[in-house]
Amino acid sequence: ESVTKKEFNELKEIVRDLGKSIKELTEAQKHIEKRLLDFEKRNNENFARVWQSIQELTEAQKKSEERISALEIAVKELTEAQKRTEQEIAQLVRRMDAFEVRLERVEDRLEGISNSVGYSLENKTYKELPRLLKDRYGLKVEGRLIRRYFRIGRKDIQINIYGKAKKNTKEILILGECKVRPSRKEISRFEKYASKITEKEGFSESLLVLVAHDFLPSIEELLKERNIAYFWSYELE
Repeated sequence: ESVTKKEFNELKEIVRDLGKSIKELTEAQKHIEKRLLDFEKRNNENFARVWQSIQELTEAQKKSEERISALEIAVKELTEAQKRTEQEIAQLVRRMDAFEVRLERVEDRLEGISNSVGYSLENKTYKELPRLLKDRYGLKVEGRLIRRYFRIGRKDIQINIYGKAKKNTKEILILGECKVRPSRKEISRFEKYASKITEKEGFSESLLVLVAHDFLPSIEELLKERNIAYFWSYELE
């Protein structure tokens, strides 16, 4: 069968177009393969990063667990230490209670000794103080010097020396204390009570007196500043 020139040319065009299409398809396939390779590479890199992150997270979790375990141990040790501390405090409280009991016994003994010394000094004072007051201050004691209690607030306060004296025609209240060695605190307390007793007894003036075995130099200065008469125990002899 014969083919015309026209048909041959048309066939050539078809073959040429087909070759062009095959070439384009080949290029497209190469492009796709390149993109696939790039995707695979990126995918592998991403997978590697994800895997690394998982490994790091696993390590971090292990460290966290170690820290939590260490914290639990520390809390347990602290709890045990607190228990030991509470036991030691309980023991200390028991020792303090026992010490307070012994201290009270010592204080009772000292108070007994102090009272014994104080009462002995008071008894001498009642006999000899009127003479000293007359010689030094020109006061004549009326009646006897005695020990008295006064209700001040809710307390019964003992005044070691209580009496009345006259200077010329003026009556003066005598209020005094007998101490082994008076302190500033004792003097201030005595002054406070003496002021209330003077007012309670209806006197406008009172003479405060301290008799003691010993006066520190600073206490002597204080008594002079506050116009409180004081006598050494040896002056009663």
